[in-house]
Amino acid sequence: MPGILHLLEITGSRHTIILPEGERMKGNEQVINQLNARLAEELTAINQYFVHAEMCENWGYKRLHDMIFKRSIQEMKHAEKLIARILFLEGVPIVSKLNKLQIGSKIPEMHTNDQAAELAAIRGYNESIRLATEAGDNGTRELLNSILKEEEEHIDLIEAQIDQIGQMGVQNYLVEQID
Repeated sequence: MPGILHLLEITGSRHTIILPEGERMKGNEQVINQLNARLAEELTAINQYFVHAEMCENWGYKRLHDMIFKRSIQEMKHAEKLIARILFLEGVPIVSKLNKLQIGSKIPEMHTNDQAAELAAIRGYNESIRLATEAGDNGTRELLNSILKEEEEHIDLIEAQIDQIGQMGVQNYLVEQID
């Protein structure tokens, strides 16, 4: 049937949409711009979290290193998914743009800076989801919703760390981070 999708192949986590001959999938420019804005946030978070993780390892806070490093890797996976979606929509992923890194010099400041990054990302994802919905791009909306859920898990974990510092004091908190 001309004009409709013929087949959706699912191979692992990759989706291939085969369109009728001569037709192409083309993304909405505003949606692609939003995806690139989210990509810049993810690339910034990867770097910020990686530096924070390495600082924690340098100071001997292995548990904290592992937790922050894992978050950095999750952000890398988000970036990979955003790049794949931008390419699928025939856009150009902009990987050279980073937002300003907020590197903390002490653990509480690291958590506060990471919290600010996650809150900004959550606001951005909600805006991008709204725009994708308005554009009728349900594939992008679903991708952004799945990433948003993980960002909310990140903020929950960061806020738990901030609460623990508040409840037990920074010295007791840091003793718990040594392995």
